[in-house]
Amino acid sequence: MKPAAPPKLDDLFCFPLYAATNLVTRIYGPLLTPLGLTYPQYLVMLLLYESAPLTVRALGQRLMLESGTLSPLLRRLELRKLIKKQVDPKDGRRVLVFLTAKGRALGADVARVPETLRCQLLERGGTEAAHEVVAMRDQLKRFLAAWRDDAD
Repeated sequence: MKPAAPPKLDDLFCFPLYAATNLVTRIYGPLLTPLGLTYPQYLVMLLLYESAPLTVRALGQRLMLESGTLSPLLRRLELRKLIKKQVDPKDGRRVLVFLTAKGRALGADVARVPETLRCQLLERGGTEAAHEVVAMRDQLKRFLAAWRDDAD
């Protein structure tokens, strides 16, 4: 029996997703660099603006990051005095992550990032492209939800 030929790159679901992820990170870069944030740090800050304090574990679960990736990321944010970590007084096994005053002050600049990107998208592709991005986001959320339990 003849061995099966490997699939073509363009036939795979994973490659355009991988390429799009890299592109999104590059698109965000020029907007986040003046804020002193990397894309993963930006995501942490967004979650903390949403509902701080959060446990380190909750941040990792929500961002789908392993502790080996999340810990150094949090350490860098802490060194910049944007967040602080504290052992939960109610449960010493948990570490809570809080925004500092400096971190909260950065929130106004962080809030402008999505709107800037939306304007750039509208300039490049019009309202149809903006609608496609929303639809793609919703499809990816369903995809993640379907696989999230298996990945844990």
